[in-house]
Amino acid sequence: MTGVPTLPEVSITVEELRALQRTGAPLTLLDVRWRQDRPEGLPEYLAGHIPGAVFVDLEYELSTPDRPAGDGAHPLPDPAAFQESVRRWGIGPEDTVVVYDDLKNFSSARAWWLLRHAGLADVRVLDGSLRAWVQAGHALAEGFELPEATEAEIRFGAMKTADLGEIAALGSEAQLIDARSAQRYAGDGRIPGALNAPVAGNVDDHGRLLPAAQLQQCYLELGVKPGVPVYCYCASGVHSAYAVLALSAAGFDPVLFPGGFGQWVHGGDRTVHPTLRP
Repeated sequence: MTGVPTLPEVSITVEELRALQRTGAPLTLLDVRWRQDRPEGLPEYLAGHIPGAVFVDLEYELSTPDRPAGDGAHPLPDPAAFQESVRRWGIGPEDTVVVYDDLKNFSSARAWWLLRHAGLADVRVLDGSLRAWVQAGHALAEGFELPEATEAEIRFGAMKTADLGEIAALGSEAQLIDARSAQRYAGDGRIPGALNAPVAGNVDDHGRLLPAAQLQQCYLELGVKPGVPVYCYCASGVHSAYAVLALSAAGFDPVLFPGGFGQWVHGGDRTVHPTLRP
């Protein structure tokens, strides 16, 4: 295993973004501010965002708003509805799409994953998130951006996913990553057999993605084997998208379980292991 990413580059630095903007190349910026304790990110967006960035509502555009009981807190959006969102955001077929939030990209990675899943070829997270842009001294814009709509066509299926039945049928040799914090992994329980790899371990103190070789070494030491699917989940499929991003950058073969632990515990007679794996 070499550490060469299995996908196109997953992140872009502020300096690289500025250089891309200067070329005038097709570019769409998406602001995906969301957090568990304050899910409505629009006020922060209106107060200041990267010029040209379009606001994306994670609850209503990156998830299914009407959530059936037992499907988890953030089921994937309907493909037709997501296509309308992609068009409304102004994404064209040749665009580089750069997504960001203000919390280390743990929420904007959901947009990264969905856009990759929808077949877009060049999608990046802004390394270091909005904080890196501000720290570099670049200006912010206020108000609302309304791009010209496009006729983009999307098709889900470019990224690997697993549903509840597939996760329940995994054997004891399967690789299963729980991307939640160690506290939630130990206190709330886990899917049997899951290894804990908190998503925060994929970034440095500034919220930047660790180098691919370092990520690879961390996952190898955890016990993840190359060339074998590794299934990722969190509470509801939001933060685990960043685990998929990190594993992809490190050259592994990640599979997202979008329903997450929330769907697992509501999916019938499921065993929940309440203690840390030995």
